[in-house]
Amino acid sequence: MKYILKVFIILVLLSSSMAMAQEMVTTPMRYTASNKGKFYVYWGGNRGYFTNSDIRFKGDDYDFTLKDVKASDKPKGWHIDYINPSRMTIPQTNFRLGYFISDKYNISFGIDHMKYVMDQNQIVNFSGYYPGQGDNTFGEMVPGHPDQVLLTEEFIQFEHTDGLNYINFEINRVDDISKLFGINNTDVIQVNITEGVGTGIVFPKTNTTLLGKERYDQFHVSGFGLSAKAGLNVTFLKHFFVQAELKGGYINMYDVRTTASKSDKAEHDFWFGQTIIVFGGIFKL
Repeated sequence: MKYILKVFIILVLLSSSMAMAQEMVTTPMRYTASNKGKFYVYWGGNRGYFTNSDIRFKGDDYDFTLKDVKASDKPKGWHIDYINPSRMTIPQTNFRLGYFISDKYNISFGIDHMKYVMDQNQIVNFSGYYPGQGDNTFGEMVPGHPDQVLLTEEFIQFEHTDGLNYINFEINRVDDISKLFGINNTDVIQVNITEGVGTGIVFPKTNTTLLGKERYDQFHVSGFGLSAKAGLNVTFLKHFFVQAELKGGYINMYDVRTTASKSDKAEHDFWFGQTIIVFGGIFKL
């Protein structure tokens, strides 16, 4: 009787093992079930939004502040330049390379190539001094308002169009929400949400025309930034994805080069926002 019982137990264990093995064969581990060790890269474009800011300009013979200055981005729309290798840096673009340190968390390095353009011909409050002040040399005076100036092209042009380059590191979290959409085979299509925080330097090529001085047109580390984002990711056939993001943060530019003279500088800080759409790939080496 004991012998029969032992044989029965062995047969039950064998049949259970065979059933589990068969289930593993029929429902293999999905490639998208685990992210740890994967790399990803993406490329796309953005629209930028900026709060008004006080901009201080200072040099050997001037020191003045333009208050509550409005600025806009410089969008190019859907354009071939986004994929033209010789012109890819001209539009407002976003590049990022990342690595998953666990199934849910990744670290990444990227460049947010935004464009910041001070709105021309706006009237702003003003304080300080500069050569030719009161003579209307640059057509900047506002009659009856000595504490205001008109931002004419002759007086000043100020833009980070090549660009407002936010070079940053991020840590991000990704969560699979495919089941909310009734998706079972995530190797075909997978829906994820992502969120993250980042920090980095601002490395613009600022284009400035200031008081008729010779302009400076070189890349220069001008400050730092902090940011946070949230996005929706849709991955197709395990390796290809499109991702939409909302990103915002704070930028402090405390050392902006404005002319050929090293003594001429500007400084300002502001909050920014981006709407971003990118296309990319995810893979294991």
